[in-house]
Amino acid sequence: MAEILFWSAIGFIAFTYIGYSLLILVLSRLVQNPVKRSPIEPRVTYLITAYNEEKNIASKLDQVLTLDYPRDKLEIIVASDGSTDRTDEIVKGFANRGVRLVHVEGRVGKTETQNQAVKQASGEVVIFSDATTRYERSAIRNLVRNYADPSVGAVSGRYEYYNPTGAAIGLGSILFWKYENMIKTMQTNIRTITGCCGCIYSVRREAYTPLPADIISDLVEPLMVLKKGYRIVFEPQAIAYEETTEKSKEEFNMRVRVITRGMRGLLYMKVLFNPFHYSFVAFQLLSHKVLRWFIPMFLALALVSNLFLVGIPFYNATLALQFAFYALALIGFVAEKRNILAGPLTIPLYFVTVNLASVVAMYRIWKGHKAVTWETVRK
Repeated sequence: MAEILFWSAIGFIAFTYIGYSLLILVLSRLVQNPVKRSPIEPRVTYLITAYNEEKNIASKLDQVLTLDYPRDKLEIIVASDGSTDRTDEIVKGFANRGVRLVHVEGRVGKTETQNQAVKQASGEVVIFSDATTRYERSAIRNLVRNYADPSVGAVSGRYEYYNPTGAAIGLGSILFWKYENMIKTMQTNIRTITGCCGCIYSVRREAYTPLPADIISDLVEPLMVLKKGYRIVFEPQAIAYEETTEKSKEEFNMRVRVITRGMRGLLYMKVLFNPFHYSFVAFQLLSHKVLRWFIPMFLALALVSNLFLVGIPFYNATLALQFAFYALALIGFVAEKRNILAGPLTIPLYFVTVNLASVVAMYRIWKGHKAVTWETVRK
């Protein structure tokens, strides 16, 4: 029985991180549903959601105003979620350059702030961003060219993370998003992706659905678009540059919030798990989201079942490898605390950090916690 449990756990872990990717790769070669891209120029609303971003908002707006898109077709809105610093004042200083402030009273969270701002948007396409992300100059054009295809209802861009300090947790983020971008590209070749990159994604204005405040918008909004019969695509040439977190604590706190909202979001969209109506989507959500969140359970099962197999040479070795991996993560954490760069320990530290975040997120969901508001991490 211990052997069955051990290999079942290993099998789920291997499928989640390797098997699913290989399967999607094969399917992307067999099934081709290309997007009909064309260099169109619809009216676009560029929506920046901000809370207390006085340190970043001016440089963000300066950068947006340099993007390669006709100014008469680009509406720029900053939606302020009850900011209490100088964010609103700074944005008002850009009014003569065509930037509009939408101030939302109180602290209602990112999703509700977006809901209220989209009501005032005039663009045929709404692009969602934040105050710390920098877009590649042609990013808007590359996003909107996908809307020439009438089957497309939402388009996600690509994160390019940079890590100026060389922090181990930051290097882990870079590797993770390269892996994510690869999968999203293959999913798009087949038919559709199931979530967007929060700092660079867009939707057709007519397909936008207001969401409850505790629901994560960059996951659920595209899923609502999908439910309406559109496809969601990944545009690898629409690039957003984002600085990684520098400390595992920052990454952990961010992941707890994102995973908590993601879990609640999939519970909200549980209809998409119906294999008879949404077969490929249900498979994607289960394989790429749910199983990944359950990795800590499989890891615990692999470790505990392995303990019952001690005495058999092969399983002695697998147990030693598990302990060694977790020891490397711990060493990486200690090195981080002492400001020692530990590049080789990137993967163990990042892996353990995000999986501990999943455990905490599950506990919060069980306790009924709702993550509505957010705090700025990167300064």
